Amino acid sequence: MCGIVGYVGKKQVVPVIIEGLRRLEYRGYDSAGIAVCGNGEGLQVRRAEGKLRNLEEVIRLKPLDGTYGIGHTRWATHGRPTEENAHPHRDCTGKIVVVHNGIIENYVTLKKKLIEEGHRFTTETDTEVIAHLVEKFFIQSGNGHRPPLEEAVRKTVRELSGVFALGVISADDPNKIVAARNGPPVVIGLGNEEYFVASDVPAILYHTRDLFFLADGDLAVITPNGVQLTDFNGQPVVRQVQHVTWDPIMAEKGGFKHFMLKEIFEQPRAVRDTTLGRISQETGRIFLDGMEVTEAEFKAATKINIAACGTSWHAAQAGKFMIERLARIPVEVDYASEWRYRDPIISPNTLTMLISQSGETADTIAAQREAKAKGSKTLAICNVVGSMITREAAGTIYTHAGPEIGVASTKAFTGQLTALYLFALYLSEMRGTISDDQARKAVHELTCIPGKLEHLLTHEEQTEELAKQYVRAQDFLFLGRGIHYPIALEGALKLKEISYIHAEGYPAGEMKHGPNALIDENLPVVIIATRDVNDELSSRRYEKTISNLKEVKARSGIVIALATEGDEEIKEAADHVLYVPPAPEELAPILEIVPLQLLAYHIAVRRGCDVDQPRNLAKSVTVE
Repeated sequence: MCGIVGYVGKKQVVPVIIEGLRRLEYRGYDSAGIAVCGNGEGLQVRRAEGKLRNLEEVIRLKPLDGTYGIGHTRWATHGRPTEENAHPHRDCTGKIVVVHNGIIENYVTLKKKLIEEGHRFTTETDTEVIAHLVEKFFIQSGNGHRPPLEEAVRKTVRELSGVFALGVISADDPNKIVAARNGPPVVIGLGNEEYFVASDVPAILYHTRDLFFLADGDLAVITPNGVQLTDFNGQPVVRQVQHVTWDPIMAEKGGFKHFMLKEIFEQPRAVRDTTLGRISQETGRIFLDGMEVTEAEFKAATKINIAACGTSWHAAQAGKFMIERLARIPVEVDYASEWRYRDPIISPNTLTMLISQSGETADTIAAQREAKAKGSKTLAICNVVGSMITREAAGTIYTHAGPEIGVASTKAFTGQLTALYLFALYLSEMRGTISDDQARKAVHELTCIPGKLEHLLTHEEQTEELAKQYVRAQDFLFLGRGIHYPIALEGALKLKEISYIHAEGYPAGEMKHGPNALIDENLPVVIIATRDVNDELSSRRYEKTISNLKEVKARSGIVIALATEGDEEIKEAADHVLYVPPAPEELAPILEIVPLQLLAYHIAVRRGCDVDQPRNLAKSVTVE
């Protein structure tokens, strides 16, 4: 989950790399480092334990400069988060440095062999073996000349087992960065007489919007003259250049105190942009371009599997309710990290959907490949154009949420819910389970959601006031039924990951089977008790939820109810009520999550937590 950035060009290299690392710090922030070369100064390295500001202070006290370089922000997997273990890592000669994202599974064997050959190791990391392997292969050939650096890297990667994204430079092969990918993401940026390599788009977005992602097995040689791309065997390959339309300002805080708060307030736009161009209000039709699944295949499908991780898994759970109710097809949702280890049953008529904000989550990619190996066509819901799961999918619904910098996902989640609703409608049209009038009404309701979100966000002060009262709570319980249960799970996840308060999401109907034992006068219980008065199923669910609410009150629990505007009766049974605008049952989750995000945010801020970079977490989990 580390972040890599590199630059070759005419700009001052250190500011470019430091700024790129700042935009990648969500990927890891327990140490950072930079290596630059050129200007006759040789290869210079600066590293620091802790967040990026510590590295900046090191550079201020001991400046460095060059014409090209690589940088790294780390999330530790092998070795403690110390300056010694921070990247970049050198070889024995000190003339080769490597930055790495991933895990080298055979590093112990490689390290033992290299030590026997006389190499000296100074760190606890798996990455250091890469630097020594490059050194080993970067030797003089029979004619007295060193091979090019890329040849040494090419031989090195063929020795490695595991997943890795690499950036390598050497003082003995100047003005060159060699990058390689086998698993974690690598993006190459194409500028005006300048070139970039990074782990994610925001790192280079201020310099170029023209870029392409490396595929697994790709190796790029980046020089002032351009980019040469081959596979690990040296055969030329071509990747399609993407033009990213994200506004670079979207990657800045825009006047908000934290990225997370900014991204919460960007949700109306994220939902609107995800819907844009995909609906006809006149006919109710849904348009999902680029689907390599035919109408006949959609009609013949007997089951849909969805695999995802974390917040995306919660979106998938809500999507299950949408798809089953609208399209009348069974949906099975799995954690991607578990799915491929249980030998899932996949028939020829099974479709598999993968959901990932980054499109580079290692477990989700592995689940996708497992599904394909078993004969299933795969679809993706993703926020990053050109990412791995989108390239391997038979169709992708992009969420168009823009860069999400905060580690705790917010606008990507509501974008995913929107995409799932679009897919549910699309599938119901393909399968004939929805009438034209129902489709038009559903599309109209969807177009109203951004405005309702904007209205909802004008009442932020209510959640802020609640945060003041419960900032010292030790535990929270979140309850919901049906499609609202995944929102209870997501609300609990948001609170625990940024405030470090223990929080649990639970199906409201299961309270009698254990959780009632936890309830006392100190436990805040958030109960999702919205309803669609025009939906009989929703009304029945609401009545049962109110019964659960009264159970909590009868045991002296503190009830925070999430209710639909106009529901005055609920005030009599709850200690606090947060209202959301009315919406159909399948769309209500997009509204319900916002007050829960804001509650988690304001509690975390009042507890003095780093909401954008919570401890022990990283934005994109690109290793298992």
